Amino acid sequence: MKAPLKELAEAAGLLLEWENSDGEPCQLSEQAQRNLLEVLGYSTASESAIEEGLQRLKRLHAPASPAEWPPLLTADCDTPITLPSPLPPGTAFTLQLEQGGSKQGYLDDNGAVPSVTEIGYHQLQIADTELTLAVAPHQCYSLSDASGETTPRLWGLAAQLYALRRPGDGGIGDTLALEQCVLHAAEQGADALAISPTHAMFSADPERYSPYSPSTRLFYNVLYSAAETLLGDASVHDAQARNGLQAELRRLEADDYLDWPEASRAKLSWLRYLYDDFMVREDDEAQALHREMQAFRRAGGALLENHCRFEALQREFGPGDWREWPAELRDPASPKLAHFAETRSDEIGFHAFLQWITAEGLSRAQRVARESGMAIGLIADLAVGADAGGSQTWSRPTDMLEGVSIGAPPDLFNAHGQDWGLAAFSPDGLKRSGFRSFIDMLRSAFAHAGGVRIDHILGLLRLWLIPRGASPTEGGYLQYPLDDMLRLVALESWRHRGIVIGEDLGTVAPGFRERLTARGILGMQVLWFEQDEAHNFLAASDWNPHAMATSSTHDLPTVAGWWAGRDIEWRSRLGLLKETQSAESEQLARRKERAKLATTLGLLGVKPTTETLEAADIPASQVLDACARHLAATPAPLLLLPVEDALGLEEQANLPNTVDEHPNWRRRWASDANDLLTSDEVRQRLVALTRARKATSSSKPSRSALFGKSTHE
Repeated sequence: MKAPLKELAEAAGLLLEWENSDGEPCQLSEQAQRNLLEVLGYSTASESAIEEGLQRLKRLHAPASPAEWPPLLTADCDTPITLPSPLPPGTAFTLQLEQGGSKQGYLDDNGAVPSVTEIGYHQLQIADTELTLAVAPHQCYSLSDASGETTPRLWGLAAQLYALRRPGDGGIGDTLALEQCVLHAAEQGADALAISPTHAMFSADPERYSPYSPSTRLFYNVLYSAAETLLGDASVHDAQARNGLQAELRRLEADDYLDWPEASRAKLSWLRYLYDDFMVREDDEAQALHREMQAFRRAGGALLENHCRFEALQREFGPGDWREWPAELRDPASPKLAHFAETRSDEIGFHAFLQWITAEGLSRAQRVARESGMAIGLIADLAVGADAGGSQTWSRPTDMLEGVSIGAPPDLFNAHGQDWGLAAFSPDGLKRSGFRSFIDMLRSAFAHAGGVRIDHILGLLRLWLIPRGASPTEGGYLQYPLDDMLRLVALESWRHRGIVIGEDLGTVAPGFRERLTARGILGMQVLWFEQDEAHNFLAASDWNPHAMATSSTHDLPTVAGWWAGRDIEWRSRLGLLKETQSAESEQLARRKERAKLATTLGLLGVKPTTETLEAADIPASQVLDACARHLAATPAPLLLLPVEDALGLEEQANLPNTVDEHPNWRRRWASDANDLLTSDEVRQRLVALTRARKATSSSKPSRSALFGKSTHE
């Protein structure tokens, strides 16, 4: 018989045993169990408190009657549906289908709802209870569905949105520059453009600009807006001139590095002038746009209203954590908050206006991508969590966990673990709310894209959570309802006709990648990690046919940077090398690694004898071309080449374990988006990549007809 504490910990979803990155068994200490249970809302102060917690969990996970059922159940199509608690076989039910119409039936001999073929969010009425039944396809919308090819061999680029340039952007890449980049990528044969996260940040606190630490994943970063596309160049230029910012904007635009605080303040300043002018315009064009904006606000409902209120509140009270605001303003439903909204209606309207023009810009970029011939178009990036002091935790606190942050346990690269400072979903809160925040988050990500990359997709299975104030070593794994979440991902994928990529790099739980593959979710494989046990780089034919292939990521060296040893220079300069490492030892190891990579890429001839290479021995441009050919030859159904590797740049977007020491998320590319891919070297590289990919693809009828027309064209 298990000890009550251990029983409660397991029932609450804590993982008591696991293997670390070295394959060694680990156990969650009793003290860590108590600390995490307290944060999850289960007292361990006495045996009676523990028993009370067990009974609460029993009612949640095994309700005694339909009256206690959760508001939403997930199910697979064509599979009998087990109910949360047993009802007699033959019990009558009615299913109101999302597409219209209804079905009547009876529970089968096992007390299950007979299989449902129609995917969607249906309403199940049974035993005086009504709940939502989310019926999912067995797999996500696939690359074959998108391309019509049996064995797709598509390719695309991966871009940091803020790094794009265009004349008049004011120092920040925006959706108009994104349009231009999409057009030129499509001309080169690309079927996709993966972009950095576009989640909403903090308008009143522009010092917080990491795209992976957003205020909310339910809305968008308004600094990426391009108001010109809706209101015209003349209106924008007039607002900037009246604000006296034209010289400042030109200076910011010319910088090699994005100054987020200054560029943010300048852009929001002239956007306020633009908004004020727009709201008093009475011409027919403006009135039509007013109606569109109001329709956008109505569609956004309370969720959008609350985010805009949060932005207004933070401007009122200044940067900082909303948990430090007056108590009556910490609750979005409080009467004091309603009064605040009445008195600040114009400020709230301004933030709704910003969300509208940003969403319209992203939608327009995706439309341009598809009209230009891309099979996929934009691939959005979904961060693993949100800032604990942001809009998402304020607006829906019961869906999030308070008092813990997401991180990582100790491993080979971080002996003390990592604390990312991000808020996590509450598994119990998600179930009680019918997974509303998870579904809304997916819809926001898919809304203006042809695909979504889910960062740290292992988080759908488990997250390493650290109590506030504790060391990462004192954290533990909390398990999540993986089956429910994967079904919802598949359902939203089909509703939006969007592919799904799961970032599964590093150590994952046994069998997890197989679960993703079974659901039609692509994994990720990165050139630097595709090595055998002897640390030789894998031949192209040995790569995984069920994962996306790429040369690098935003957190890793570019090809040219790796070849030059630039990443080693940075880590040495900033003191990021381990005690057992030195710049000299790392550069020596890199010389050996260069030879191994060159061997795999066929740059050393048929029978290579060289065991070390200097960076100057082979020009980086040749290495880049060979890497592109190598990636193109893999069986990966999708190849994403970072723009940095298309251009041959040495610097990476982000250097992990740094904040201000390295210009993370600030580097901008030298050329405008219209000229980014036009050099002879880049064009030849991409043309060769297109030919290599298209040579191995084949056609087939699309599966799309199975589920009817998309609800989000």
